[in-house]
Amino acid sequence: MKKIILLLTSVLTSACLSGQGKLIDVRDGNTYSTITIQGVTWMAENLKFKPNTGAYFFDHNSDNLPCYGFLYEWKTALNVCPSGWHLPSGSEFQTLANHFEHGDTWKKLPSDPTSFAIQLGGMQDYEGTFSEMDESAYYWTSTEYDNINAEYFSYLMISNKPVIDISRKEDIPEIPGTEKSNKYSVRCIRN
Repeated sequence: MKKIILLLTSVLTSACLSGQGKLIDVRDGNTYSTITIQGVTWMAENLKFKPNTGAYFFDHNSDNLPCYGFLYEWKTALNVCPSGWHLPSGSEFQTLANHFEHGDTWKKLPSDPTSFAIQLGGMQDYEGTFSEMDESAYYWTSTEYDNINAEYFSYLMISNKPVIDISRKEDIPEIPGTEKSNKYSVRCIRN
């Protein structure tokens, strides 16, 4: 029975995923794997583009860039995606989370055609402290709460189990989001 459920899950996942491809960022030549999920094409790797300001290596160590990409301030994240791509809204991340709710295809290798390939790049908080590399991934959304806070998507590993969250005011009004000066990863989606 377990094998039948696994086979059915695999078939259903494959039916929803298509159009694996590559994105070449003409600004710097970086190439990214992409994945199309329910008709929406996402980057399947963290963004590595370096704008003039607002992008940081985890722990100020450039060796972290190839595996984890840059960490961006929210204002920078809004404008850092390549032409024809944009920073996802909170509702676009919610649709993605709903799709993967019953699967385990979040954190496989980028070469896996059914993988969003979460990269646990950690974060830098508003006080400048880097934390949680290889434990969590935080991604900016384009959804702004107020002058100080914005919405984010997170994927945390707790006791070897993934915990997925979106700081949505619609779900819990007292959640203020997070400070826009925090530095989080960016994934872009095709317009």
